[in-house]
Amino acid sequence: MVLDITKPKDYIDLAASLSKELAQFAVERDAKAGVPEEEINRLRETGLLPLIVPKQYGGIGATWIDALKIVRKLSKADGSIGQLYGNHLNLTALGHVSGTLAQKEKYYRETAKNNLFWANAINTKDTRLKINLEGENFRVNGVKSFGTGISIADYRVFSALEDGVELPFIFIIPKERKGLVSNQDWDNVGQRRTDSSSYTFNNVLVEKDEILGPPNPPGSAFSTFLGIIAQLTKTNVYLGITKGAFAAAREYTKTTTKPWIRSGVDSATQDPYILHHYGDFWIEIQAAIALADQAAEKVQAAWDKDVDLTYQERGEVAMPAASFANAVSAAKALATRVGIDITNRIFEVTETRATATKYGFERYWRDLRTFTLHDPVDYKLRAIGDWVLNDQLPVITQYS
Repeated sequence: MVLDITKPKDYIDLAASLSKELAQFAVERDAKAGVPEEEINRLRETGLLPLIVPKQYGGIGATWIDALKIVRKLSKADGSIGQLYGNHLNLTALGHVSGTLAQKEKYYRETAKNNLFWANAINTKDTRLKINLEGENFRVNGVKSFGTGISIADYRVFSALEDGVELPFIFIIPKERKGLVSNQDWDNVGQRRTDSSSYTFNNVLVEKDEILGPPNPPGSAFSTFLGIIAQLTKTNVYLGITKGAFAAAREYTKTTTKPWIRSGVDSATQDPYILHHYGDFWIEIQAAIALADQAAEKVQAAWDKDVDLTYQERGEVAMPAASFANAVSAAKALATRVGIDITNRIFEVTETRATATKYGFERYWRDLRTFTLHDPVDYKLRAIGDWVLNDQLPVITQYS
């Protein structure tokens, strides 16, 4: 059977099949770390890279609802590939949301036609990268951290500051651009196959039309919208990792875990405390998924408005006085809480032998603990509380 990736069922099934494939050697890849070239090549081969590119530009034209479910499926197998793919999807829409009409068409068409992979190091908190005008174009020098997937990306997105200018420039350069060097310094406890190294720029050329924007129309609410989608994408990476941990622990418990000597039963699957834990896990996961899926419906409703999206609608979508941005924040906060809890507690239902490195059960916690630190959940909860008590919508930032 040849899968027709223009049909939702087929591309979702294709992602599920790829997820199972990637899961087979995820433990070995995690231990190895390094550049995720084989994983990205498999994504290219499946044809899933232009997933959210609209059909009129040659893409699949999937909704964010389906796209985020695919991010979740891939993250279940490997948190690193889920993060890389989720980032890629967000970035393929960058020209649409924050660029000119010409950039929107160019980047959508080229992504679909040439099966391109995107990555970024936008982190605006890192101000070491400087951009300066040189004739009609620009030159960039300095260092930028968290270049997640940059080494294998066809299009690379960065932010840099010009002296005396408060807002950063966002620019997009091709892989072959000279003067960019990976420092190969990504050696963190989790998300080890994202290759999120820092990069040094040595007088790198940036052409004027590679500077993103200004969006059309300027100052629209839609031009700020990708940050919210990115937050929900991260939420689904967290949920996928958590589901992966749950599935791996469940299989181990059913086949290997021994009941405790005072349990009075012959099988771990009948141990009362193990049953209690799994019941708790399942409820937590279902609640977090339901909240994330509700937020995805709101994201799609806002996305469909495109440049007609108002700032009020950005804050309140689907029902009166229901803060949309806070819906995404709530989903992210709950997914973080549930994920950290379950990936820690799976050892209580798998016992001592499960800590052997050959199983790699600890990678789920390491991946979640690393990636959930991307931006503080505490500020999400504070914003939700301010909305609940004071009817204040969240301040628009890169993270909200």
